[in-house]
Parts: sequence; C-alpha cells; structure tokens
Amino acid sequence: MAVHAPTAPRRRWGSTVAGLLVLAVMLFPLYWMLNTALQPDSGLLQVDPVPPGLDLSGFTKALTDQGGNLLTSLLVSAGAVVICLAVAAPAAYGLARFGLRGSRTIVFGTLITQMVPGIVIANALYTSYVDLGLVNSYAGLMLADASLGIPFSIVLMRSFMVSVPGEVIEAAEIDGAGPVRVFLRVVLPMSRNALITSGLFAFLFAWSDFMFALTLNTTDDVKPITLGIYQYIGAHVGDWGSVMAAAVLSAVPAAILLVLAQKYIAAGITGGSVK
Repeated sequence: MAVHAPTAPRRRWGSTVAGLLVLAVMLFPLYWMLNTALQPDSGLLQVDPVPPGLDLSGFTKALTDQGGNLLTSLLVSAGAVVICLAVAAPAAYGLARFGLRGSRTIVFGTLITQMVPGIVIANALYTSYVDLGLVNSYAGLMLADASLGIPFSIVLMRSFMVSVPGEVIEAAEIDGAGPVRVFLRVVLPMSRNALITSGLFAFLFAWSDFMFALTLNTTDDVKPITLGIYQYIGAHVGDWGSVMAAAVLSAVPAAILLVLAQKYIAAGITGGSVK
C-alpha cells in the first residue's frame, strides 16, 4: 500500500509564504517612505527602488524644521496618557467591583462614544474651549486627546479588573486597607498589563491625532507633528525627501513603544478574557 507524505508541513510553508506576502504588501509604503527620505534630491517619481547611498540631509532638514513639533507631540501625548489613566482606571474599578446599577449600560454607552466622528467632537469642543480659554494651549490639547483613549481604556481595564480575585481584595480589607489603598496598592499593581496597554493605546491615539490639533489650535504656539507634516507638505511640495524624512521621524517613537511593550499588550488584551 502506498504511503503518502504528510501535507501539514506543506500547509505550514504555504501559510508562511502567504503571511510574508501580506507583510511585504503592508510594509512596502513604509519602505518607500524611508527610501524616498534617503534620496532627498530626487523627485517623487524619480526615486530609485534602492537608495544609492545614505544621504541623511533630508533627515537633518526635517529634524531642524520639525524637531520642535516632535517635542510638542511627545509632551501632549504623555500628558494625554496621564489624564486618560487617571480617569479611566478609577472608572473601570468602580464599574468592575462596586456592583453599580446600569454598569453594563454605562459600558455600552462608553463603546458608543467611540463611534462618534472626531470632527463632530472637535467642533463641539471648540466653542467650549473658547469660553474656557483653552484654545491654543497644551492643557486643552491634552484633554482633547485624552478623550480619544478614555473609552477604550475603561472597557479594557474593566474587563481585566473583573478577573482580579475577590479573595485578594478581601484579604487587604481585613488587614485594614481602605478602598483607596486597596485600589492603589493591590488592584493597580495586579492590573499592570492592562494599564500599560491602555497607556500605550492612549499615547498612539494622541500621537496620531490630527483633527483636534487642526481645530483647537489657530496659531503655531502648539503644533504637533501631525499638523506640522500637513503644513510641511504644502510648503515643501517639491522637497519630498524632507517630507518623508519627517514622516519617518514621526513614526519612530510609536514603533519603539510598540516593540518594548508588545508582551504587555498581548497579556493586557487577553488578560480579562479568562477568569
């Protein structure tokens, strides 16, 4: 009787090849962006498939022109993360542990807010910001960008805090810890993965924000990198090397954070799925 070789290895190789092809298609725009940045003297349609050398003049020019905007984005994004976690963590703990009436409705309403278009929120905020004097301010942009991550963070951290063993909380209460101390000393350390994941996504939401930056700032006093690149394209439409170099520089902080926090992200997203 003929013996047939197993097909599982072939299927694995096929899946690997298909995955590599999909990855190549997804990464090609990033490669072309870096390739164009390394050829600052070439037009957008005259770029060689492979850079002939490492010409970093485009990066030097982009860093000189956009360095301040990068620092602004870092400051605003960091502030948005602090505000987001300061609001979302207690809210998630309350929804997870205090048995509030209508908690499921609140969580559902929180998810619904994620569906509201950003332009609608930005236009509504502008009038309030004018009255409060928050237009063209770091604090105003931090608050607006924090609102992008708060709903997601509440839902994520609530699902994680629900899985925190009640026996641990009861033991802390027996030892004399009050609700605030239990939250700060017990729940938050056990929710580290969810906190890191929420903070990272809040940072990415704030880092990539364009609508709030464009709507809530009428001067150049507070200009994040997204708004800086938008204006940079209009002013340097013939210098695509510098434009692409600025885009590459803007992607570096997010890429570094994703690489450093990937294990926490995987644990934070799946941690609340098993109780």
